[in-house]
Amino acid sequence: MKKLVLLVACSAVSILLMPVSQAQQIADPNFDTKVAHPAYTKNGPKVLFDEAHNNFHTAGGRYKPFADLITSDGYQVTPGKEKFSAQVLKGFKILVISNALGAAQMNMPEAANPAFTDAECDAVRDWVKRGGALLLIADHAPMGSANQILGDRFGVNMSKKYTGDEPNSDKESKNAGFIIYTRESGRLADHAITRGRNDSERINKIIAFTGQSLKGPPDSFAFMRLSDTAVDVMPNTTPISAAGRAQGLVMTSGKGRVVLLGEAAMLSAQLAGPNKMPFGMNRPGIDNRQLALNVMHWLSRLIK
Repeated sequence: MKKLVLLVACSAVSILLMPVSQAQQIADPNFDTKVAHPAYTKNGPKVLFDEAHNNFHTAGGRYKPFADLITSDGYQVTPGKEKFSAQVLKGFKILVISNALGAAQMNMPEAANPAFTDAECDAVRDWVKRGGALLLIADHAPMGSANQILGDRFGVNMSKKYTGDEPNSDKESKNAGFIIYTRESGRLADHAITRGRNDSERINKIIAFTGQSLKGPPDSFAFMRLSDTAVDVMPNTTPISAAGRAQGLVMTSGKGRVVLLGEAAMLSAQLAGPNKMPFGMNRPGIDNRQLALNVMHWLSRLIK
């Protein structure tokens, strides 16, 4: 299940975990996935959407709004039902992996086990170096532990915890894990992804809905930068500073491109909890929908 993190400031910082069951987390059936001017009108890039690794998000499930949105933009999405290999990846331009797990259920102890084999990770790394493009999304615990094996292939450290930042969180939600990134603050950094192709695609504000922090290699670029007040924590442990880390990274690897996100709901459009709170791209007043499109445009080299 997805867990939301509320950070409470007192004499000692404490974390309250408020679970939202899978039954309470559904794709928003009313989210508008239409794209008025698709990036590709024919022969769009082929996208392999991983569903072979106990993924919490699938193209037909909680990530259906994302899959439908990029399909409307002209991408050709294929659910991936096989383990990664050179043959499986052949012919695809982009690979999307969202919240792979080491077990079928997130609350199982084995969920934190590596979601991929070493051979699979090598196949993905080599495919990217030859010109493939990877969108790897790994959320809060246990997803960080499950995905670290693939992160290692690109020099990325995952905190494997929960990340919160009360001073920079969405006050309406009263949840320190709902971290706001704005261009004005500088924590939403200027990059081709945040600029888009024109002013109408420019991103000024996004929210991440409780994830983990990331640290990339020296040649990576953090476009979602955590502040000095951000912390990483696990239940019943002392929070540690997440200063200098990020929740959104971009990099090149050989001839290929990689985007890594430390939170998954930001590119979903869900209704969460008994009050059906908008949770993701369907949240009013943010640019997460455009973020999803711009990430794909950068991976497919539509924007440089």
